[in-house]
Amino acid sequence: MKRVIVLGALMVVGGLSLAVSGQAPGPSAKAVAATKIEKVKDNLYIITGSGAADQDAFSGGNVAVFITDAGVTIVDAKLPGWGQVIVDRVKTVTNKPITRIINTHTHADHTGSNEFFGASIESIVQENTKANMERMDEFKGKAQFLPKKTYKDSMQIGTGKDEIDLYYFGRGHTNGDSFVVFKDLRTMHVGDIFAWKALPYVDAANGGSVMEQGKTLSKAVATVKNVDTIINGHIPVSTWNDLKEYAQFTSDFAAFAEKSMKAGKTAAQAADEWKLDPKYKGYVVSVNPAFGGARGNMDIAYNEMKK
Repeated sequence: MKRVIVLGALMVVGGLSLAVSGQAPGPSAKAVAATKIEKVKDNLYIITGSGAADQDAFSGGNVAVFITDAGVTIVDAKLPGWGQVIVDRVKTVTNKPITRIINTHTHADHTGSNEFFGASIESIVQENTKANMERMDEFKGKAQFLPKKTYKDSMQIGTGKDEIDLYYFGRGHTNGDSFVVFKDLRTMHVGDIFAWKALPYVDAANGGSVMEQGKTLSKAVATVKNVDTIINGHIPVSTWNDLKEYAQFTSDFAAFAEKSMKAGKTAAQAADEWKLDPKYKGYVVSVNPAFGGARGNMDIAYNEMKK
């Protein structure tokens, strides 16, 4: 199986496409040690990793672990080779088996260990994400491990305290980002459409959009009700107000790009002139320069506006 280079090395500035090479390594001892299971609310946990900038300890995105009467639902599945670690962490909080995987989007640091759980497990993604996964090297010749269920705009799974609501609100990190709501627990997993408090990584090759991301997040904020806790793609759990703020942050960047282009400035000039507004406390420009930063995001924004 081809190895997916850790996110910090995945970006090709301008194209921001995923790269693969070599053979899949096993998790490093440092990475395993950094991967904790932490309680979010009753029957809901996250399996964490380290920050995305630390390649040696990187395991992939935050995995939600939701314990239901029928078994355990996990949201996302880290990099290839992490299935057993996920199982081991889950066993520390419940004896119930993992019976369902929901992937927030296509990237291999969130879908890489799907195969570990076998072809018969219930697996669900937004329909665009399945199409993106079908093009991934990790699933070539392995159609049996692709998700069995898809949805277009929304889906309800289960009822009562076990209810999970899935939503798709538009393009952002990719063109298939799921918002996963654990309704009774007032918690939502948003994956990498809000991965960190920094400029986003927008995967244009998989339908992502700089110009639409803020609109998509704002639609989520306006539509989803009774949520107070956010499970992010790669940082510790945050709040509903953090999500609202990030929607504004990404919208502000898109507005700056549009204004700069109308003023006749090049993408390079606009990127040089953009500055992080101090009102966004705790934010950084980028968690890793390879994620695009101001220039990479501006290039994508300009390409979108030229179409």
